[in-house]
Amino acid sequence: LINELRSVKVNKKEFMKDKYLILGATAMGIFDLRVTPFDENYPGAETHVNVLDNLLRQDFLSRHQDEETTMLAVLFILGVILSLALTQLGAVSGLLLTTVSLLGVSFYDKYFLFEKGILVSIIFPLALTAGLYVFLTFYKYFTEERNKKELRSTFQKYVSPAIVDEVLKNPKNIELGGRKENITVLFSDIRGFTTISEKLDPRALSDLLNSYLTPMTDLVFENRGTLDKYMGDAVMAFFGAPIHYKEHPHFACRCALQMLDKLRELQTEYRKQGLPEIDIGIGLNSGDCSVGNMGSQTVRSYTVMGDAVNLGSRLEGINKQYGTRIIISEFTHSAVKDNFTCREIDLVRVKGKILPVRIFELVSEGPAPEEVNKKLECFNKGYILYHKKEFSAAMEQFNQALNINPEDDCSKLYIERCQNYLKEPPPADWDGVFIMTTK
Repeated sequence: LINELRSVKVNKKEFMKDKYLILGATAMGIFDLRVTPFDENYPGAETHVNVLDNLLRQDFLSRHQDEETTMLAVLFILGVILSLALTQLGAVSGLLLTTVSLLGVSFYDKYFLFEKGILVSIIFPLALTAGLYVFLTFYKYFTEERNKKELRSTFQKYVSPAIVDEVLKNPKNIELGGRKENITVLFSDIRGFTTISEKLDPRALSDLLNSYLTPMTDLVFENRGTLDKYMGDAVMAFFGAPIHYKEHPHFACRCALQMLDKLRELQTEYRKQGLPEIDIGIGLNSGDCSVGNMGSQTVRSYTVMGDAVNLGSRLEGINKQYGTRIIISEFTHSAVKDNFTCREIDLVRVKGKILPVRIFELVSEGPAPEEVNKKLECFNKGYILYHKKEFSAAMEQFNQALNINPEDDCSKLYIERCQNYLKEPPPADWDGVFIMTTK
């Protein structure tokens, strides 16, 4: 200013008229420096200039007249939005949202300060944003850990450790409550177990049962199955839950065949130990069932219910009538027929059902040995002739099947039926359905 006055020829009185002049030293050694939010070494004289400017312009910084009400509204809206969002987002996404929210609060403060001249307290919004993120992150962590422990506790008794780990990777996909799911159920039962139990003392019986159930359960787990329960000597398992996979009929059939292979190994050991040999029957059925954690408020179990389950149980029981070891329903057969060898053995109406069901003996995975195929070919021809009411021709085919395998009880059963129908022909409306009168 002084230099300007020296260089310009003006009337000094006119130049200073209606103006305010503040003189101050700005040299560092004078220590007339002040700390402001924008500079830690701000000249003291300029501080007075700013005060004077505010007085002249009347543009003082002010607070909103409804600051408390506005702040409460902002905190409420921000809290609701963040709470809803952070509970649904993962840790990384939540952190990103929190960062954006903090920047938004800062922008909100700067806008009102520099554009409106209004002081806004951002301590509470910042604290709320950061606090909600920290609280909900820890809450979700401990909640998820608790849920994982609950899931592990629920499933480790029913499935293999690998399936448990798979469940825990995506726990949100698992509903412990009942849900509809297409699965395959497996029932197996020891034949004549009552007679066996009468021959052994309790300790020996327990050891025998444990030596049988342990490897059978392992096979269920190895084939991605879920152990539902033990019913004395019987095993109930299902495939396709809690982790659903469309190939569950294949895994169930493979498990059933492996059970028979394992049983042959066990029988060798039992003979060496002087224990009674055991034989089993297995029934498989696929269909929609209710799957979930069911029971009382105090005791629950992860299980399946429905008509498909009941049919699977019935199929296991009727193995005895056909001399077979594994019977599968038409619903399971339709899914595995391209990968497993089966033979259709009857069209039955089980007790309590109206519609008949085609049942099949599960023979092998992949092609069967040549001798077995010859037997199946003869049996299939006889089966077709039987349903055409050509009982004499059917008997010839069944006898040929017996010549190949004299122990084929299913062929013996049909020979007996043919003989009965030759003596007393069926009615004209006979549809070939065999009615099961027992469970």
